[in-house]
Amino acid sequence: MESPIDVVRRFCAAWGNNMATADLAAFFTDDAVYHNIPFAPVIGREAIGKNIGSFIRPGKTAAPGVVPVESIDFRIINIAANGPVVMTERVDVFKLPNKSFELPVMGTFEVRDGKIKAWRDYFDVNQFTSRVG
Repeated sequence: MESPIDVVRRFCAAWGNNMATADLAAFFTDDAVYHNIPFAPVIGREAIGKNIGSFIRPGKTAAPGVVPVESIDFRIINIAANGPVVMTERVDVFKLPNKSFELPVMGTFEVRDGKIKAWRDYFDVNQFTSRVG
């Protein structure tokens, strides 16, 4: 079985490969929790897939009020694990229709049986909104 770090590395790499949202959701346990702080947590693999699909829309028109993110590349700067808990220091590169920008992110993942049980990302939401423009 893959180590927790290997699972998280593969998951982060999948974002840069424009993997389909269903394939990204498959990395999670059925009861997983995704908490993109400071927003409300999303619970369950299906809900996480829908949440990811709500902002990653390659080749599609985003819903009103939603920024049409074409892709996100998770660039891992540092990664460490303590048993099933993996922490990442990342720079996420967002590609929009007319520009791209970088966002520093700290992420914590909890891995169980080769799947992500919990994912918490911490970032400066004001920095994100100002860069989205």
